[in-house]
Amino acid sequence: MHVTLPFPPKELNPNSRLHFMKVAKFKKHYRQTCWALAKEAGFDSTSLAGCEKAEVHLMFYPPDRRHRDMDNMFASMKAGLDGLADALHFNDKGFRVTLDVADDTGSKVVVEIRGLGGVA
Repeated sequence: MHVTLPFPPKELNPNSRLHFMKVAKFKKHYRQTCWALAKEAGFDSTSLAGCEKAEVHLMFYPPDRRHRDMDNMFASMKAGLDGLADALHFNDKGFRVTLDVADDTGSKVVVEIRGLGGVA
């Protein structure tokens, strides 16, 4: 299964230093957006039925060629991963996440999910 999500907004970067209430609005919006895109891609409670864990690969396509810290990109995706977990009705503690950054730009994150420990 795969879905393409928008690149996380810069306000979700841990270095943004915004007031926590302002960040909360961006988190909520990004989580809802990722949930809706996952639903549109066909993710539902049966997608990972019977699986204890899921392998999640994030391929980041940054909006420009500036250097970005890998751990900050991953932290920025927290709300997005929560939205995917909501769409799948899956506890995100079972996610085994790997990340990579593409050489191209595109302002998106391509997510591939594969169930582990059962039939998916």
